[in-house]
Amino acid sequence: QVNLVESGGRVVQAGDSLTLTCAASGFTLEYYSIGWFRQAPGKGREVVSCIRSGDGITYYADSVKGRFTISRDNAENMAYLQMNSLKPEDTAIYYCAALRSIVVVCPGTRKDESDYWGRGTQVTVSS
Repeated sequence: QVNLVESGGRVVQAGDSLTLTCAASGFTLEYYSIGWFRQAPGKGREVVSCIRSGDGITYYADSVKGRFTISRDNAENMAYLQMNSLKPEDTAIYYCAALRSIVVVCPGTRKDESDYWGRGTQVTVSS
């Protein structure tokens, strides 16, 4: 069964750190570019960070640059998003997506622009 499952979201305080995990099953994540996205209540989905397959080129949204770090462990078929210095405005449902590509760094924000999407994990940052 093909699946992407996010985990690690919880309620934290401003300034705390959190690591999200994106676990793939039923396919080899190594061949896929991975994107982390988030959607806050009443807002559209936005890209947070991405990592390309192969060379591992990364992308970060300006709002998280210097605070978040994306990584992948192809042997474990997982990807991670390390989030430091969390702010209340980081509160959102976080999703991971995978697109089979050696060219694209970030999958699009629409679900039909990726091969697989997870169901999301809630991150809440209290002030």
